Amino acid sequence: MTCKFSLVHLFLAIVGFVTLTTLPASAQQGHDLFLFLSPPPAYEEQVIDHGEIYDEVSRKHGKPIDLAVKSTYNPKTKKYFAFSDSFVPDPVNYRIDLWSEQGMPGGPASWDDVLKVGRAVKQGRNIPVGVGLSAELDTAMAMRTLLYAFGGSEQDASNNVVLDSRQTVEAVKFVKALFQETMTAEVMAWDPSSNNRAMLAGQVSLVLNAISITREGENKGLPIADQIGLTRALKGPTRAIGLEHVMDCYVIWKFAENKEGAKKFLIDYVDHFMDGFKASQYYNFPCFSSTVPNLTQMLADDPHKPAGKYNVLGDVLSWATNVGYPGYANAAIDEIFGTWVLNTMFAKAANGAMSPEDAVKEADQKCRQIFAKWRQKNLI
Repeated sequence: MTCKFSLVHLFLAIVGFVTLTTLPASAQQGHDLFLFLSPPPAYEEQVIDHGEIYDEVSRKHGKPIDLAVKSTYNPKTKKYFAFSDSFVPDPVNYRIDLWSEQGMPGGPASWDDVLKVGRAVKQGRNIPVGVGLSAELDTAMAMRTLLYAFGGSEQDASNNVVLDSRQTVEAVKFVKALFQETMTAEVMAWDPSSNNRAMLAGQVSLVLNAISITREGENKGLPIADQIGLTRALKGPTRAIGLEHVMDCYVIWKFAENKEGAKKFLIDYVDHFMDGFKASQYYNFPCFSSTVPNLTQMLADDPHKPAGKYNVLGDVLSWATNVGYPGYANAAIDEIFGTWVLNTMFAKAANGAMSPEDAVKEADQKCRQIFAKWRQKNLI
């Protein structure tokens, strides 16, 4: 392959995601390579099969992690609708000083800990927990993390809608209690950067987010950075599990003018992924583990305080999962994710607009309608 693809093209592709998400597909022209921050199976019929890229990269670097496959492969059509080079872990960020006052300097281990300590900190220090309940990306991630921890999910491993369950109702009831006892109404109108700003301003005791929070604090020399700790996914009644924060999914459109150049760019990029991992300050984790063979040691050697705080990310593959868990990401899950069905379900129950049971039933019905639409298109 002759590579005519440049970093400038990649930059434009990323900007294209921000401002023109649906334009290239609808107009059948635009960037050859396009980056989505969550699985894009709804575009499967408009993109090439990226299996060739996976094959070439796997030949050099070994098999991709399961998280990448479940986020970019359709087992029904046997097609890779995207290629993922990396993902972003989504740990819990908490205030060490506030949690130490409650006898838990290591932060929470369970969602019950968040409710108990979050309530005490809000009552004693007037500092709330900060978990979004609005129509935005971070809320979509956080609510799925909670849902999965309680044993609920939108679908089962065979793509059957199973949202209306006792486990989902219990998760929704928990979020209602968490909102009413530990949070404030501001979370109902948060955007994706609100939790970052709130934590760095010292206005919340805990958030779910990537290490962008701690890195921004460190890079700007903010005193609070040393008081932000990280924990692994929290345990719920069923399991300790967390969603990836961002799943970097590249697509090459069928109408792309330089398909071979775009393929070569992605292959070459993975060949040099270590440089990307370092440049991201350990934000972007590899989908091909061999490209960063000393990852745990690099995390341990990070010089920022408190010492060793990034160690919790070393075993992230044991607790991070994909959108669509316990199945694969599919077109119906993509639409449910992008239209904030679960965000709305949790928010309506939390603010009292609906009972938890009714909110779950309403969301389940929407999910079934969306699944039915995509089954007619034979993509599920």
